[in-house]
Amino acid sequence: MPEYLAPGVYIEEIEIGAKPIEGVSTSTVGFLGQTVRGPTNPRLVTNFGNFQAMYGGFVEGSYLAYGVEGFFRNGGKRCFIGRIIGNGAATSTATLTKTEDGETTDVIDINVVGSGTWGNNVAIIVEDATLYKEENGLFKLTVMYWKSMVTPEEAEPTDEQWVEAQKNNPADIIEIYDNLSPKEKSSDYYEKQINDISSLIKLEKKADGRPSTNDTILLSGGSPGQAVKLSDFEGSTDIGSKTGFAAFEEVDDISIVCVPDENSITGLTDSIVSHCENMKDRFAVLQSDQSAGPISTLVPPKDSKYAAFYYPWIYVMDPVTNIPKLVPPGGHMAGVYARSDTERGVHKAPANEIVRGVQKLQFSLTKSEQDILNPKGVNCIRAFKGRGIRVWGARTTSSDPLWKYLNVRRLFLYLEESIDHGSQWVVFEPNNEKLWARVKQSVSQFLTTVWRDGALMGLTPEEAFFVKCDRTTMTQADLDNGKLIVIIGVAPVKPAEFVIFRIAQWAGGSAPTE
Repeated sequence: MPEYLAPGVYIEEIEIGAKPIEGVSTSTVGFLGQTVRGPTNPRLVTNFGNFQAMYGGFVEGSYLAYGVEGFFRNGGKRCFIGRIIGNGAATSTATLTKTEDGETTDVIDINVVGSGTWGNNVAIIVEDATLYKEENGLFKLTVMYWKSMVTPEEAEPTDEQWVEAQKNNPADIIEIYDNLSPKEKSSDYYEKQINDISSLIKLEKKADGRPSTNDTILLSGGSPGQAVKLSDFEGSTDIGSKTGFAAFEEVDDISIVCVPDENSITGLTDSIVSHCENMKDRFAVLQSDQSAGPISTLVPPKDSKYAAFYYPWIYVMDPVTNIPKLVPPGGHMAGVYARSDTERGVHKAPANEIVRGVQKLQFSLTKSEQDILNPKGVNCIRAFKGRGIRVWGARTTSSDPLWKYLNVRRLFLYLEESIDHGSQWVVFEPNNEKLWARVKQSVSQFLTTVWRDGALMGLTPEEAFFVKCDRTTMTQADLDNGKLIVIIGVAPVKPAEFVIFRIAQWAGGSAPTE
């Protein structure tokens, strides 16, 4: 309670009533896979150009870039990329020095952003800055990256052979940082201007002062490490350098998980589903193997209410070869999820939706073939004459009839995560009737909005949901142990999967009642 010590008028601000609950995002995807270059900790990208600038585009033997491109082509807006590298991969480095009074001192260590041999194609030029004066010590760094170097390995960056070769081989990426200061308190300090801004390098101070102007310095020491294994996808759990699924656990925004190369490593599908089941706030988009076998034996690889399974693979136009390429459909499906969520809402099944960017299907499925697959939880992608290529299935891989439809599962994920985020203020509040009433009001107002958006059944809010938080939901023992228990029931809408029109001849007159 406030403490009043002197006579006077006092005004206090208090809070009454409900606190608003804001719905969380449902369409942010987490992609894992191999890239040309880039950081290994998850980074947000918002378009495919952004992905190419940070991660380098398409990699031979990996479908990640095709999946990310398909995601954005189908309406996706936000995704996190988790780069996977083999164990033992090394980072390319170089050191900038200064020479004073005949003594050479290491001034700045340079590391490329992410391990791999790609960093051996990065070069640095140190020059005096545009605003250079002897008293300010400003300098300029030009960072250059080539997808492919033409210089023989034995050539040194200072060799005339190297310089001449690069004149005919323009860099694919050039970053220029001018007027860099060696003084840490300056707003132009080189670490502030480059680290977490450059897509190629990070700098670390070794000693005071600026580097001497040099000829071109080529970074070296990068190596690819061992072949990628399941443990690389599961990731490192080291604090500050988590990778793979371990790093995704710390990205709360992710609501959909897709690994386009899931069928390339035994056990990876299980890891994807287990990650979603353990997190309980995200949904896995799974895809069949390219050689899935006979339709009569095709089943989802995992029984789970946190996953959906898609078949068959799709042909897309390959930007590298400009000819159709067969790729798994997961990235495109994740984009359809995002588009449907944005245009209709998470309660709408992401089905009967056109799949953009698809040239043709690996197999053209008939209705009779889908009759076999649909009850098993295999969501088909089908071509319809005059209607294009569409997603024609909306089931999870669960055998539990309560969680048959993936939009119902994802709606509950949305409700649970939104209520969780919007109710954090309740923790440590006095656990009494006033608090219970505010919690009930907050949740009821949120669910009323969800009902108005068409996500719940019922002509009235009372028919669509209920919220209970009182002495009937908590015992005295619960209260004594600091528990506040809310019971919520909702009536989700189910998709009209089977549309049946019953038609009969009618003699006229009044319409029959049955």
